[in-house]
Amino acid sequence: MSNGLLMAIHTCPDAGDPMRTVREVRALEGVGLEGDRYATRTGTYSKKDGPDREVTLIESEVLEAVARESRIVLFPHEARRNLVTRGVRLNDLVGRNFTIGEVALEGVRLCPPCGYLEQVTGKAIRAPLENRGGLRARVVKGGTLRVGDTIQAG
Repeated sequence: MSNGLLMAIHTCPDAGDPMRTVREVRALEGVGLEGDRYATRTGTYSKKDGPDREVTLIESEVLEAVARESRIVLFPHEARRNLVTRGVRLNDLVGRNFTIGEVALEGVRLCPPCGYLEQVTGKAIRAPLENRGGLRARVVKGGTLRVGDTIQAG
């Protein structure tokens, strides 16, 4: 697997709030991204237990493909995923450890698109994102994530 890059970082302080784009963020082991709705347990799905809500990722290539194929433009922050990547197939990271810069993550499960995403964006995005909606991961070793960090599969 080739190395990828972290292209964008998004956090959201509370359920339903717009995603904020930041240049860097602290990843907290066993918690998630500092200031994000799931780290503070205020996200829409926070009541569901498990490590699969700590960090979410989506491929920039997928967003570009959706725009080409379906003519639906979904800007990176609209995808409501925390991290936008390039150059790495996220589906291949389920059950695997990987790093982004100094942060170690484990791919927990795929992150399928949901009705809530369609509701918030007002775009019929579920079908175009099917089987490529991203990845849910847990923070194994915390640190600072920065736009431009290298992604390496372990």
